[in-house]
Amino acid sequence: MESEKGREESCQCCHKTKERTEKEYKDLIHRLNRIEGQIRGIRGMVEKDAYCPEILVQVAAANAALNSFNKVLLASHIRTCVARDIRDGKEETIDELVATLQKLMK
Repeated sequence: MESEKGREESCQCCHKTKERTEKEYKDLIHRLNRIEGQIRGIRGMVEKDAYCPEILVQVAAANAALNSFNKVLLASHIRTCVARDIRDGKEETIDELVATLQKLMK
């Protein structure tokens, strides 16, 4: 597992990074691992010619898990990055948040 420092320094060129606590990092990775497992399960169902409604139910569950991941990540972003930038007078962060929300709501 990478250290927090290693994750923070992954791209120093042009993209912003986010330093996460170990707990937050582990929670996000755990959620993604579960979602990845769900997707592999769906693929297995297709490969085994499972009945379409059964596959659709599993796809809905994977979508719900991704939406839950987004909610957790967005809440953390607002509580940390957005709040900090607003306190620091970086009003452009609000525009960035609005643009992100618009993309999520498509």
